[in-house]
Amino acid sequence: MKYEFSARAHTLVSSPQLSIRTQTRRGTLISLAEELPAEELFPLSLLAEAASTVITADAGALQYGDPEGYAPLREWLTGDWLKGKGVNTAEGGVLLTTGSQQAIDLLSRVYIDPGDRVLVENPTSPGILQALRMQGAVIIPVQGDRNGLLPDHLRAQIHQHRPKMLFATPSYTNPSGILWSLERRKEVLELCTAHNLLIVEDDSYGDLHFKRAGGSSAVANYPSLYALENVSKGGHVLYIGSFSKTVAPALRTGWAAGSRELISMMAAAKQMADWQSSSLNQRLLHYLLDVTAFNLREHIAVLNREYSTRLKLMTELLKRPAWKNSEYDLPEGGMFLWVSLPEGLDAMLLLKAALAKGVAFLPGQLCSVNGGGNRIRLNFSHPGRDELLLGMNLMSEAVTDFTARS
Repeated sequence: MKYEFSARAHTLVSSPQLSIRTQTRRGTLISLAEELPAEELFPLSLLAEAASTVITADAGALQYGDPEGYAPLREWLTGDWLKGKGVNTAEGGVLLTTGSQQAIDLLSRVYIDPGDRVLVENPTSPGILQALRMQGAVIIPVQGDRNGLLPDHLRAQIHQHRPKMLFATPSYTNPSGILWSLERRKEVLELCTAHNLLIVEDDSYGDLHFKRAGGSSAVANYPSLYALENVSKGGHVLYIGSFSKTVAPALRTGWAAGSRELISMMAAAKQMADWQSSSLNQRLLHYLLDVTAFNLREHIAVLNREYSTRLKLMTELLKRPAWKNSEYDLPEGGMFLWVSLPEGLDAMLLLKAALAKGVAFLPGQLCSVNGGGNRIRLNFSHPGRDELLLGMNLMSEAVTDFTARS
């Protein structure tokens, strides 16, 4: 049978990102391309304890649950954890999702019609771009600098395009690792509020931050856009996050916090998509967080120390001659280094040379509304130190070979 897929569906199967993931899962490739945490730092023994207890204690863990998510986990999340970030949620204002990507997908389904204008940072997350393209949105890039989105350009894009939504990651933007200043956060929030523009704030990387030269935490002084507005004052921000980057991705547990009206509509769409995210995973995660000796804040501190070391290793390896004239801004958090390639190198062509060597990265085009051909995204959180060293050596060889042929 000849299948007639929608025009937008072909953007999924033709994505180079899908090809990279397929080759990585074969176990023959060192991947610096994906958004993965360090497997060796997963709390395996405590997760095993939680799984054994949850499954044997209550058969209800294997039953259908509430579409909004396991209530005790929602209470834990909206309690000290989010309140510690200045995030106060209204009753009925939180939805547990299958990772933050599902939160983006659900919102896109209920809020975006084909042809609607949506503003994004440029560069931005490939997952956001894919979700918006599947809904037929017209994606409009907004320029930024090291302090975040540029208010003048944001204002101009709002006036010209009359967009319906802004997607943003103020704390360690994927892929650039930019941390928006407090002043810039306030300016962007004020602009969007004045024009009744919904902001989708992805805080999936906000806890992954390193120390400043003086030893202080970079993110501590910067509240989220959601916290700055307070949901009771208008609900212009949908705040999304995930346990995938801080506990384990396979638990597939994320969240969306916002106005009750917005969350109820997303919950209705979720019932059509999968009825509920895994009740077993949510109960397991709640037991881990609330009952075992696991301390999430201490665990994140361990992650941050290790990721800081791996980032330093990667930047040292980028000082080799092959990378002469490459440029990057050192991030203070997140999982990625956003590198400008030496003159004459094209990211897509370089990827082919790198794959032949046995290493992968993400070409900048996949993170960009337009352009990005001279940029690459390198992940430093997932590869162990030895694998990171080997992967960067192979990358240097690929750059050297590519340059020699040019």
